[in-house]
Amino acid sequence: MTSQPVPLYSNEVAIRNYLQLMARYERLMEISRQLNSTLDLSTLLARIIKAATELTDTETASIMLLDQKTGELRFEAASQATMTRGAMEAIVVPLEGSLAGWVVKHGEPVLVEDAQNDPRHFQGVDRVVDFRTRNLLCVPMIAFDKVIGVVQAVNKREGSTWTEDDVNTLTTLAAQAGVAIENARLFQQSDFVSEMVHELRTPLAALKASTTLLLRPDLPDKRRTDIIQTIVSETDRLARMTTDFLDLARLESGRARLDASVFNVFDLIRESVEIVNQQASDKHVTVHVEDGTCLLDADRGKLKQVLLNLLTNAIKYNKPNGEIFITVTAPADPEAKVKMARIGVRDTGQGITKENQKRMFEKFFRASDTSGYTQGTGLGLVIAKKIIETHGGEMNFVSEWEVGTEFYFTMPITEPPVPPPDPDKIEGQPAS
Repeated sequence: MTSQPVPLYSNEVAIRNYLQLMARYERLMEISRQLNSTLDLSTLLARIIKAATELTDTETASIMLLDQKTGELRFEAASQATMTRGAMEAIVVPLEGSLAGWVVKHGEPVLVEDAQNDPRHFQGVDRVVDFRTRNLLCVPMIAFDKVIGVVQAVNKREGSTWTEDDVNTLTTLAAQAGVAIENARLFQQSDFVSEMVHELRTPLAALKASTTLLLRPDLPDKRRTDIIQTIVSETDRLARMTTDFLDLARLESGRARLDASVFNVFDLIRESVEIVNQQASDKHVTVHVEDGTCLLDADRGKLKQVLLNLLTNAIKYNKPNGEIFITVTAPADPEAKVKMARIGVRDTGQGITKENQKRMFEKFFRASDTSGYTQGTGLGLVIAKKIIETHGGEMNFVSEWEVGTEFYFTMPITEPPVPPPDPDKIEGQPAS
């Protein structure tokens, strides 16, 4: 009995599929090396998103991490075209009644070809970000024997179909991503703790020296009063430090959540200026505030924290009889999908030296004010920048020596709701 020859076409397809598979796994190994070499969490999340869409040939991808305290799933990263950071923060995905929740509870991947008709698909995400999920692959991220979140690849590109290789590839990527995320978190915590301990030594040393001096029976009354004032000052500084440490730790770990609402940023600016008015008056600094309407969908309290930090710095580093100008600029591209407002706080102070400009967003860096005195905890600007980035914006500055400095940041604008037409004013319809 003679065997039938294998068609040449079949061999060619098998060879091509094998070569494609090998190329995919080579790319996966390269991505794995990149993930393992990154300890910055935001950079790491962005790389995972990019790798997930590339390896599965999908339109978009997202990462949800499990909040161990609340048991909720929250978006930590997504393709920029799909949703902004503010939109991500607004969405809480329940463990019950969602595909991602099912994956977390079972620790297994799930592939859905028709998401709209799958009862496990959580429709809330599509409604919030105005997106239609046709199909998706969701796999667990497991690190140190526990599920920490999920990676989702959404909507196969035109002409592509899901395969078993997609499931295996994304599962492998998610396993590597989970370990990399946990390592980045641990590194940030240990790095931050060591910095914190180092910074606490200075005020603690001052307190110890002051209390030792107070024990001397021959200490003059005036000197005793000065030492007590030093103790009060250093105690206040420690209190500010611990508050700033906690704020920054929450922001860097992703545990800080945005309490978003829609508000007019001009109202918030006037409210913030009112708080620092006395400080500005004491230094004879004039603050110029514009008037207008610009609606933001953001955490009002956290944005107020940013504005107060920039305003107090602008007063502190200004010259006597100086000025501060607060500006809100509309987006340059009105057709952009995500419209960004630019908010600037400009002073007429001494400016920042070229050397100091390189370090303005470093933790614990403090530049001297106009009197040569170094103040603050050195975390205010770092926290402000993190808050803005958490909203999906950016913060930076421009400065010229002996002219002044402007710190500015961008924030996504929300469009005001369009009111329904007034029936009495519709053309051709008689008034009632």
